[in-house]
Amino acid sequence: MNLELLLPFCAATAALALSPGPDNIFVLIQSMTNGKRYGLATIAGLMTGCLVHTSLLAFGVSIIIKDNPIVFNAIKIFGALYLLYLAWQVLNSDEAISLGNGKGNKKGLLALFKQGFVMNVLNPKVTIFFLAFFPGFLFSEELSTVVQFYVLGFLFILVSSFVFCGIALLAASIADFLKKNARTGAVLKWLQIIVFVGIAIYLLIG
Repeated sequence: MNLELLLPFCAATAALALSPGPDNIFVLIQSMTNGKRYGLATIAGLMTGCLVHTSLLAFGVSIIIKDNPIVFNAIKIFGALYLLYLAWQVLNSDEAISLGNGKGNKKGLLALFKQGFVMNVLNPKVTIFFLAFFPGFLFSEELSTVVQFYVLGFLFILVSSFVFCGIALLAASIADFLKKNARTGAVLKWLQIIVFVGIAIYLLIG
């Protein structure tokens, strides 16, 4: 059992959670517009949705790769190529971080939970990303791949929740900082690229 693999997994997850994307920007806007509790409700919905993607990965991929190293290696190569594709997309994206105008109809806590959940579950890119990201961090030859995928899934949710909750609780300060520091977008953009490329290289040589 190689538990040391979980440390770089958590570090990469934290870096990705910090990088500007639709989920954390959505959390930031909801927290700025409606208040911290509404940002936290959104996070709860998003993270619950991650459980669905983890289950799809655990039971679907585990059956496919069981005792089949050729398929497993093919999945890792696919994962590396997909992560490089994501890095290329980020490279060609705008550095500016759009926070919107902070206005809109105020929704209830349950409505935001549902919106976060549906937004996550119905996004096929999340499942593809999990498929690309998780297999390279399987850490045990004794534990079943189902258990390992769930461990990785819960760690992903835990680390992402910690980062997202920080964003929700510090929404006003973060928004002010982003507006005053134009170069922050460029720094976060390159952080995301480095993480995607780094994981891709790890998958290819691991």
